[in-house]
Amino acid sequence: MTTASIAIRPLTYADLPRVLAIERRSFPTAWSLSMFVLELSKPSGVCLAAVDGAELAGYLICARYAEAFHLMNVAVDPARRRQGIASTLLDAMFERVGADASVTLEARVSNTGAIKLYERYGFRTVGTRRRYYTDTGEDAIIMWRAIGAPWEAA
Repeated sequence: MTTASIAIRPLTYADLPRVLAIERRSFPTAWSLSMFVLELSKPSGVCLAAVDGAELAGYLICARYAEAFHLMNVAVDPARRRQGIASTLLDAMFERVGADASVTLEARVSNTGAIKLYERYGFRTVGTRRRYYTDTGEDAIIMWRAIGAPWEAA
């Protein structure tokens, strides 16, 4: 499958019922409705929807902080995974924040698929948050993507 039919647009409050459905199927501990509302209310954030016609296929939430962006949540409907939708969302995020923006994220150490995806975008592991995920006690790896950072090849 290709992502030719996928369009990226701003995520809206009207999308939230479908976002919550994907969220609950994607993560052991889902974000609450209020968490999504809070992020959508921040004008400096980047909140994107990947849509195929009227169907929400995935979403991305990225918050803006003083010196960097924090990629907080990326999810693709389980039935639509492995079709390039997460990559399309990341491409669109970098179009909006700038190709040279510093971006950080946390990922479950067991989420090797996501970690490999982030590494393809230049993210590097710089640390660990012990027992970060309270649902399982699993560690999170901290990843950064910063142009010109010490871990970037010259």
